Amino acid sequence: MLSSTMDQKNSYIEKQYIGRDYIRIAIRLVMAAFCFAAYVYERDRDHTVDLFLVVGFGIIGVSIILLFLIQYKIKIENKLVIIDGLWSSKPVKIDLNSIVKVRKATYSNYIFNNPVYNLHRKGSIRFYSSGRDAVVLTDRDGLEYFIGTQRPNEMYLVIQNEMKG
Repeated sequence: MLSSTMDQKNSYIEKQYIGRDYIRIAIRLVMAAFCFAAYVYERDRDHTVDLFLVVGFGIIGVSIILLFLIQYKIKIENKLVIIDGLWSSKPVKIDLNSIVKVRKATYSNYIFNNPVYNLHRKGSIRFYSSGRDAVVLTDRDGLEYFIGTQRPNEMYLVIQNEMKG
């Protein structure tokens, strides 16, 4: 009985949040600051200026909600990498028995990267929320899985251990 509960143990769990990308947070804060500045500057001219105040607080409110909204969760267990996305998306299961190569890489050289879940592009499948780091898994057919992570070293080591064990 004890061994079956040990098999159920997750080797690695990481949650990626939509609203925790620093560049996008900065963009939203600049937009909110613009709304507040326009409200202060135009305060004495027109009654519709209150809309700037409402929009500014709306941007701040949406930003706070996005900080807690999970885009996807990565679990590594029983020689499987399971990436579970938002409510209606199907979980993606990558069998580590079919993986021939694992490496750490930079997700992209661009400063701005859109969050993606299960994006098929140029012989690769991409999962990204924020940050610059990724772990790349290559299967027997040459298909690469780019998995964006905040903890690339830990994820890389756990995948290596799962593949050996």
